[in-house]
Amino acid sequence: MTPLTNHRWSVPQTILFATEVPANEIVFAFALAQAQESHAKLILFHAYDTLVVSASETSGLRYYDYATAARSESQHLEPLAERAREAGVECEILVRQGLAPHLIVECAHEKKADRIVVGTRCPGTLGKILLGSVAEEVLRASEIPVCVVGPEVVNKAFQGYKIKTVLCATSLRDSCFGSVALATDVALQAGARLLLLHVMKPSESAEVLASRTIEQIEEDIKSLVPIEMRSQIVLEPMVVLGKPFEEILFQAKSQHVDLLVLGAQEASVVSTITKHGVVYKVLAHSPCPVLTLSPAALARVTKKMELEPGHPELVRSI
Repeated sequence: MTPLTNHRWSVPQTILFATEVPANEIVFAFALAQAQESHAKLILFHAYDTLVVSASETSGLRYYDYATAARSESQHLEPLAERAREAGVECEILVRQGLAPHLIVECAHEKKADRIVVGTRCPGTLGKILLGSVAEEVLRASEIPVCVVGPEVVNKAFQGYKIKTVLCATSLRDSCFGSVALATDVALQAGARLLLLHVMKPSESAEVLASRTIEQIEEDIKSLVPIEMRSQIVLEPMVVLGKPFEEILFQAKSQHVDLLVLGAQEASVVSTITKHGVVYKVLAHSPCPVLTLSPAALARVTKKMELEPGHPELVRSI
């Protein structure tokens, strides 16, 4: 069956793990588990800004020794690479000097990576996790899915990690087609249950429910998945009232979700990733890894789906 998104987005052949030094062991464990599950190559990527200063033996002039700096940074990642190879995963170390966000996206493109795996910073005194960080910039700019492993993931070892339940938060607007398509492809490939969650704010529910029933809205949600694929997966539409981030997190925990799929789909990407946005709050507190699509990636998938026959028309009153 033809996937709705790029097939390698749901079954990656090359995964880029963007890491600081020392590496976050939990995030590395997830990246390794993903590589094992997909039989993918794993690239350990690190961007650094520390240079080694050497002196010429003949002139005594001091200069930046880029080669020595690169070797030094690579050595920090060798133990991780060895662990990956022992686990049967092809692994490559790549280090670059410069600004991490730009280099991560550039390297992913250069190496034809299908997925980027990053961690988040733990909450600091200002309560920030992503704002202004490497992860936020990568989320904005990446043309491929970015998997974020936050500080509150429940499974910290990811041994024998399998995706059994996927949760996708839908807005029931055109911009949600990309994230639903990715979630559908992942669930199909993993043989997983797919939960499509739509959260209505209490302030909007009276107007919406005046013209449509919950059952009708659930049918609208089902229609986001092509009819020929619905029989291939366990599909469960869900409509609940409440605050989006609270309900997403509640369902992720109560339904024992293994992977959460989100799209940064609002007009202002900054608002979705700052501490006031839904995406930020979900990434900060999700009990499982979160697979995200940037606005550019969402638009690409949506455009592709609009060209497909039987593309669903969403109800604009929702």
